[in-house]
Amino acid sequence: MKLQDLRLKTVGLVLSGGGVKGMAHIGIIKALNERDIYPDTISGVSAGAIVGALYANGTSPLNMLAFFKETPLFKYNFFTINKPGLFDTEKYYLFFSKYFEKDTFDVLEKELFVTATDLQAGVPKVFGSGELILPLLASAALPPVFNPVTIDGRLYADGGIMNNFPLEPLADKTDYIIGCYTSGMKEIGKTVLKNPLQLANRTNKLMLHANSREKLFAADILFRPTDLEHIKVLDKKGIDKAFLIGYDNASRYLDNFLDI
Repeated sequence: MKLQDLRLKTVGLVLSGGGVKGMAHIGIIKALNERDIYPDTISGVSAGAIVGALYANGTSPLNMLAFFKETPLFKYNFFTINKPGLFDTEKYYLFFSKYFEKDTFDVLEKELFVTATDLQAGVPKVFGSGELILPLLASAALPPVFNPVTIDGRLYADGGIMNNFPLEPLADKTDYIIGCYTSGMKEIGKTVLKNPLQLANRTNKLMLHANSREKLFAADILFRPTDLEHIKVLDKKGIDKAFLIGYDNASRYLDNFLDI
């Protein structure tokens, strides 16, 4: 594939979940844009859905990073004891409204699909029109840390539970699909699983990877930065590091494997 040929195609971008690791998506978008590759349609889940929405809204990579740095993950007055989650997800609406002044898919500069999980039906749900912020909050509401979000009377949570690489909405919509998968999986020693929390984290990672593994091969280009392993999912200190890892990974690939 020649770079100039890719520029002439309609490009779809699939962005996985991964929490703070998902900041690598921002670095990859920056690397693509620097080479005049501008995805036309984005499908994202969890952190990938938020990054995709910011990009579709015309937000620069620098301001995307600012959004994640400014938005608190754990705010003490968002703690709840009356809902099935530690933090009330819908209270984060204010932070999102600062970047999405018009709360609708319709005003975005690019087509966007957001995947969340319908907890009641046990199926993934793709949002692509209507109200924007609640689907974004739902898509990233990782149980049991964040409370499920109610949309049209139904409970929705992290889309990665059912589909952590939502390639399906882009089928037959674009000529070329670029994916970024930040939920890495590697073998670990049994001594790592010492307590219930570590066991729960491991099983959650296995679940996320299992529902995506086969689809990773369907992307025409897949960025899968391996250096993200040491960044914790909810550790905001890793934002800049994950961004740089994504940027460096994509830059090397695009310069070495595409005929410029």
